[in-house]
Amino acid sequence: MFEVREKAERALLVGVQLPFGSPAESEESLDELALLADTAGAKVVDRVVFRRKRLDPALFVGRGAAERLASEVEEREIDVVLFDEDLSPGQARNLEQVIETKVVDRSGLILDIFARRARTQAAKIQVELAQLEYLLPRLTRQWTHLSRQAGGGGGGGGGAMGGIGTRGPGETQLEVDRRLVRKRIKDLSQALKRIERSRAVQRKGRHGTYRVALVGYTNAGKSTMLNALSGAEAFVEDRLFATLDAMTRVVQIAPKQKILMTDTVGFIRKLPPGLVASFRSTLDEVVEADLLLHVVDVNHRAYVEHVASVNEVLADLGVLEKPALLLLNKVDLLQEDSLLTSLRKMHPEGILVSAETGIGLDEVRGAIEARMQENRVVLHVNVPHGDGKRLAELEAAGEVLERLIEEDHIRMSVRVDREEARRISKI
Repeated sequence: MFEVREKAERALLVGVQLPFGSPAESEESLDELALLADTAGAKVVDRVVFRRKRLDPALFVGRGAAERLASEVEEREIDVVLFDEDLSPGQARNLEQVIETKVVDRSGLILDIFARRARTQAAKIQVELAQLEYLLPRLTRQWTHLSRQAGGGGGGGGGAMGGIGTRGPGETQLEVDRRLVRKRIKDLSQALKRIERSRAVQRKGRHGTYRVALVGYTNAGKSTMLNALSGAEAFVEDRLFATLDAMTRVVQIAPKQKILMTDTVGFIRKLPPGLVASFRSTLDEVVEADLLLHVVDVNHRAYVEHVASVNEVLADLGVLEKPALLLLNKVDLLQEDSLLTSLRKMHPEGILVSAETGIGLDEVRGAIEARMQENRVVLHVNVPHGDGKRLAELEAAGEVLERLIEEDHIRMSVRVDREEARRISKI
């Protein structure tokens, strides 16, 4: 059997530098767009940055620049032009008419990657919902990405139906119009609500267990960190958005201390708002967590901007003030001691770690345990003899420090978190 490989699309990257921007920022953003293109399976042939005083409402980069792009597309046999900003539906249509090839903006590219990466039913629903809401105003384009079997965009071979910007789940041979798309959006929204209710029940079942959520920029090393701390084998790949689904594992941080640790979807600059909204149920793991571990790839030259981008998303979720630990990851890749000294000065609250080599992991465990103890109290409860249910509940709620058998009851001393203490006291 011969393996059929998808031919990589030849891509041209386009950025725009406005008066308030800097060349370095534009190049950094294009570097990230190139990584996104690679993740989507494209081969970057060239990149160009146009300097403009203002964006053109019809063609984004203006008529002259669009015609220059058209010449390069023809000369270099470009399959797709990827813009580093979001285009309006009208701008995308106008550009395609001038350039005479496929035009995809940054949000469309990220959504395409999510369609390729979705594995579970929940992730596929969330991605399809975000795609349809993004594409609804673009119905005048050829909707080949909806001519596929529903849910088919999540598999590894999901890119053979027209390439970047045309992948994703849909309905077979769909004669698409706005009415059908809106109905599909409604159906997906209802399915997502059912998943959210199911996840809420699952989280309720973890009541009383200290919960930690890993957050960070995409490819910062969160999944590797989960593996290192838990001994699990979460999927790890050196590409953007390697995993989309929240993964929870039990982590032993001390001889008698276990927590639940969850790896969440990575963040990125200019993340499509619809995607954040669709993945709200996944990000609820962040909202519900007792502690956040903000993982940062300090080996990346733009890590400061990455921290700011993550904090923006956390602020949108209303959890920026939640207790957090800053994990300065991949310090094993730093070549100079002066860089480590600089990191310590810039981030005195941060912990220098390497999830890959194990540097600093004991300190991370100790810091988590310390945060747990700050949030815990000792509860003294008298339990009548024979009330096995109550005894089991107390034992499951926290750490049993003392058990004294009295004449008519058992006196229990249990260390629990404050929220659990309030719940138990009301029973």
